[in-house]
Amino acid sequence: MTVFQEALRQGTQMLTQADIPGARLDAQLLLGSVVGMDRARLLAYLDQELTPVQEQDYFALLQRRCSHEPIAYILGQREFYGRDFSVDSRVLIPRPETELLVEVALTEIRARLARDQVPVVADIGTGSGAIPITLCLEEAGLPSIYACDVSADALSMTRRNCERHHVTERVRLLKGDLLSPLPEPVDVLLANLPYVGLDEMHAMSQDVLAYEPHLALFSGPHGLDLLYRLCKEVYLSGTLRVGGTMLLEIGYQQCEPLTHLLHELWPQATVTCRKDYAGWDRLIQLSL
Repeated sequence: MTVFQEALRQGTQMLTQADIPGARLDAQLLLGSVVGMDRARLLAYLDQELTPVQEQDYFALLQRRCSHEPIAYILGQREFYGRDFSVDSRVLIPRPETELLVEVALTEIRARLARDQVPVVADIGTGSGAIPITLCLEEAGLPSIYACDVSADALSMTRRNCERHHVTERVRLLKGDLLSPLPEPVDVLLANLPYVGLDEMHAMSQDVLAYEPHLALFSGPHGLDLLYRLCKEVYLSGTLRVGGTMLLEIGYQQCEPLTHLLHELWPQATVTCRKDYAGWDRLIQLSL
C-alpha cells in the first residue's frame, strides 16, 4: 500500500508535469480531502497508509486537477473572509480581492448603525452569496440584506451557503436582472458584476476560461457593459436613496471610464477609486 508521503510525491509530480501552479499544495489539499484530514494533521502522519479506495479516489482527483479543473470546484468549497463557502461550476469562485468590497461595505453599514440608522442593503449579482453572508456574519446589527442574481442556478448555491452559515432568515434571495427584483430603495448598493472584457479572453488561464461560468465573467468587449447599465439604471430608477452609497468591484483599467460616467450622471456626488492589496484599482465608490 502507498503511504501518505509517497502519495504526495507522486501527486506533486503529476501536477507539476501538467503545469499546475502550486502543485505541492494542491496535492496536499486533495489528499487531505480524501483521507479526511487538514494539512497540518496530514503532514504529521506521513507514514500512514492509504486504503485501496482512498488511493483510487486520490488519483482520480489528481486527474481532474491535471485537466486544470479549479481545485475549489474539486473540493467543493473556497475560503472567503476566513470562512468556507460551497462552490461549483454554477458560480464564480470567490476571490481574495473581493474582501475589499466587504471591508468598505462594513464601514459604510457600521457608520449608519452608529447614527441609529438601520440601512437597507442590497448585493447585485450575488453568485455564491459570499458577500451578503459575510456582511451578515460580521455585523450582527444588520437585520437583513437583499441578494439578487439573474441566475436561478447561482441562487440555489447562494441558498446552500445561507443554510451552511445559518443566515437564511437574514439574506433575502431575489431572482432577476440587476435592480428589477428589488422591492424598495436602498442605502448601500453593492455589486461584483462580470467585468472581464472579451478582448481579455486570450490572456486568461485555462482553469478560469474552461470551467468558470462565462455569464459571471464577461461583459462586452471591454468588460464595462453591465457596469454601465447598472449605473444608468440606478440613476433612472432612483434606487439609491439620498445619502446612499454604491460600491462596485471593477477591473484594473475601468476606474477612469466609470468615474467619468458617474460624474455625468451625478455631477455633485463624490466618486472614489480604491486599490486592492496588490495595488490595482479594484473598487469604485459613489456617495450621494
